[in-house]
Amino acid sequence: MYDIVITGGAGYIGSHTALLLLDKGYNVHIIDSLINGFYESIRSIQNIHKNKKLENKLFFYKCDLRNKELLRKVLKSIQKNGSNNIDALIHFAGLKSVNQSINEPIKYWNNNVLGSVNLFEIMSEFNCENIIFSSSATVYGDNNFRKIKESDELRPINPYGFTKLAVENCLNNIFHSPLNNWGVIVLRYFNPAGAHPSGLIGENYKGKPSNLFPFICQVAEGTLEKITVFGNDWETLDGTCVRDYIHIMDLAEGHLSAIEYLLKNEKQFLTINLGTSEGVSVLNFIYQFQETNNVRIRYEFGDRREGDSAFSVADSSKALKILGWRAKRTLSDICKDGWKRQKMIAKL
Repeated sequence: MYDIVITGGAGYIGSHTALLLLDKGYNVHIIDSLINGFYESIRSIQNIHKNKKLENKLFFYKCDLRNKELLRKVLKSIQKNGSNNIDALIHFAGLKSVNQSINEPIKYWNNNVLGSVNLFEIMSEFNCENIIFSSSATVYGDNNFRKIKESDELRPINPYGFTKLAVENCLNNIFHSPLNNWGVIVLRYFNPAGAHPSGLIGENYKGKPSNLFPFICQVAEGTLEKITVFGNDWETLDGTCVRDYIHIMDLAEGHLSAIEYLLKNEKQFLTINLGTSEGVSVLNFIYQFQETNNVRIRYEFGDRREGDSAFSVADSSKALKILGWRAKRTLSDICKDGWKRQKMIAKL
């Protein structure tokens, strides 16, 4: 069976993807610095699979990708623990807050770009040349209220987006180098939300969350009094930003489809959007959460937030055509599963 390495596998998207890879019988090797990830996510994966033997199937290595020597030792250990061959790597590791990246751009370039370059260098040493890179819709920037295609102009409007694009460009250069034989799939996804339906894994965070959904859940649970909606004067129907919210399990399944495609087809460089292709405003998301879970969400309007755009919705037709993947879960599913997770956390 294939050995798959996941950087950032103790994080939000990484942990859900690891779970699905284990379901399919893959050997999963998680590398995480635990700067944003949580070792509790690994334990939760084990709890979900408590009736299955994960011995010699799931491995964890604590490592910061900026530590090149330690990273080299980790990949050597992975070869020993696996089948002596690393078949593919999914690269999630990196900082991800748009607002934080505006305030601390050096931190983002250091973590996201330097860490990635180190990783690619060490991957080459171990002849690991299949990679899926976790990119973002932030590489597109403003889009004039059209659904975003992979061929659209890349114009990031914040440091986080610039770092994602820089890593994409690095991988493109590696792919086109005559001295390499890499297979690369860049997945640009939109706004993940929700949790595993068991509630055992979901979106954890250290400090203040940067996404809308955790704030909604905290207000519903009573940890926060109200949520601030950043701007009600955007050029949208209700004045609030419109986003493409995708269930975390749909997103994880997109990575599984990408891995299977990468391992079964000839080497190529692909960029693919993962989204629902449906736009939802911030206010409509709040209203849907209230209706699904029969709770009240108090909110207030604040100023626009630097680095935001009015409209960001995917055209995901390429994912369906190439990977055979489409999002299946609804906004109500996101609200239901995420609320279940929040209530479980509150009981701890």
